[in-house]
Amino acid sequence: MSRLVAVDIGGTHARFAIADLSHGRIALGEPATLRTEDHASFQTAWEAFAARQDAPLPRAAAIAIAGPVNGELIRFTNNPWIIRPALIPEKLGVERYTLVNDFAAVGHAVARAGAEHFLHLSGPDMPLPAEGTLTVVGPGTGLGVAHVWRDGHPMNEGGGYRVQATEGGHIDFAPLDGIEDAILARLRQRYRRVSVERVVSGPGIVDIYEALAALEGRAITPVDDKTLWQRGMAGEDSLAAAAVDRFCLSLGAVAGDIALAQGASGVVVAGGLGFRIRETLVRSGFAERFRAKGRFEGLMAALPVKLITHPQPGLFGAAAAFAMEHPQ
Repeated sequence: MSRLVAVDIGGTHARFAIADLSHGRIALGEPATLRTEDHASFQTAWEAFAARQDAPLPRAAAIAIAGPVNGELIRFTNNPWIIRPALIPEKLGVERYTLVNDFAAVGHAVARAGAEHFLHLSGPDMPLPAEGTLTVVGPGTGLGVAHVWRDGHPMNEGGGYRVQATEGGHIDFAPLDGIEDAILARLRQRYRRVSVERVVSGPGIVDIYEALAALEGRAITPVDDKTLWQRGMAGEDSLAAAAVDRFCLSLGAVAGDIALAQGASGVVVAGGLGFRIRETLVRSGFAERFRAKGRFEGLMAALPVKLITHPQPGLFGAAAAFAMEHPQ
């Protein structure tokens, strides 16, 4: 058995946990969440986590980062931290480490998580296939997209998988009806090019809401996306609820498009936002939009679509990426 520190760094929070790797299995200890604004650097946050432990930290680390992980200097979009990969052993006191993009880490989690960590959304209610490509889409602050290829053989028999993070969230948004035409027209006033991430992401609910209000000629008071999600999910505001429904439709369409492009044999929705709206997704038009691909509707209807419910996919996936890079 080997032990490491798993880390998942976003713009607002950095999550840490001790992970044990044993014969292909990954066990996470109790995670600790630190606010990035409370720490001057990744190193000081690491030291703060170490101070909470009863024993010295393991001399290995798996670090998932919200952004590109290549290059001599890693800068974060939404926090002031800087990481120089070449200095990680010296700064953190580790002998082995793995750096992985945060959504690639989610892909590793999808590949390694047990069936109990997936909720059925649409398509046939069956396990995700052990062979072929799994499309992974994750609406959050943006829209993460990855794919996982599995060879169909158990890892303990020499089989495995590969994860590829992509920038699929930046493909063009394609409206499918008059309401989405209006959403696109509104966004075009602000952006020269409108990607699916502008609509299918947490902040996108604001533009959906405002476009629906404009269609009805309603005067509204601008509110932030967090408030709109709360009102829409609670049913306190019928227009916000309509915006949530519209979001689910667009997510279904986009997930289906990406699955077609990737030749998927199964699809997984990931991310905190997906988990929070899971019950709404099941009741919404997500499934209908997902399979509405003309001549390929039958093919799309045969794909199982799941929601990953693992409580810490970033930490779990970072540990899995480490296990792949540093096999025991």
